Amino acid sequence: MAIREKVAGRLSSLASHLPEDLRVAALAAFAISSEARQPLYQDRVRWAASLLDRDPRTVRRRVDEAIEVLAELASSSPSAAPSADSWHTASLAVSMVLDQGAPLILEQRRIVADRDGLRSLDLAVSLPAGRSSLSTTVLYGGRLVDRGMEATDRWGFRLDLPRPLSRGESWESALLFRLPSVAALRPHMVCVPRQPCESFDLRVRFEGQPEVRVLEGAFQRDVSDPGYRGRPHEVDPSGEIHLRFQRLTPGLAYGARWDDRSSA
Repeated sequence: MAIREKVAGRLSSLASHLPEDLRVAALAAFAISSEARQPLYQDRVRWAASLLDRDPRTVRRRVDEAIEVLAELASSSPSAAPSADSWHTASLAVSMVLDQGAPLILEQRRIVADRDGLRSLDLAVSLPAGRSSLSTTVLYGGRLVDRGMEATDRWGFRLDLPRPLSRGESWESALLFRLPSVAALRPHMVCVPRQPCESFDLRVRFEGQPEVRVLEGAFQRDVSDPGYRGRPHEVDPSGEIHLRFQRLTPGLAYGARWDDRSSA
């Protein structure tokens, strides 16, 4: 009984970082929720389906997705061995300007070293038009080193720090990205942290009044999936939105998606 309680407690703690639908599905699947402690798995799935207003097949997919994220969270928890690039983001602020013809994106980041001797930060951005369409300027905080394309649409780069950091020491940097046109940008801006991220502040200034949806704890494949329902968010009279996210889960997406037909 003691072992089961420890396992249930650990799973509950990890599940607290999940979006609501994944959290409900996971706690029901493992019979951790008191209301879902039924002997048969299919009965627990039906309970979760009723609570989430989804069909059982969808809930079973959510269970599979939740298990993947729980495994990632467990492996990246503080009790795990530190990785070679051991650091986390204390705050990330992104400001995007889309009403000037050529999009501008300002990224300001404050990180905290989780080990002594941290010398660089491995980072990446997604680019539908490829690396050649992007101009990047380091405003302060280090020297940029191009690591090439990590995937068809993802460019990797390294920010070399001017000196090694000690464990617990923070560091601030700012990057300015320029794109040739709105066509070189997908109609969304999201943060998908590789490391834990305590806060993410996003501002977007549009040309016009697009329909905007908030993505919070979404899977990466859901970002561009028109079937994924985000939370609607009003654009103010200046054509701007301002979103804040706390305690981001590594591997999940946080940000905004908009109707590109009305934002250009």
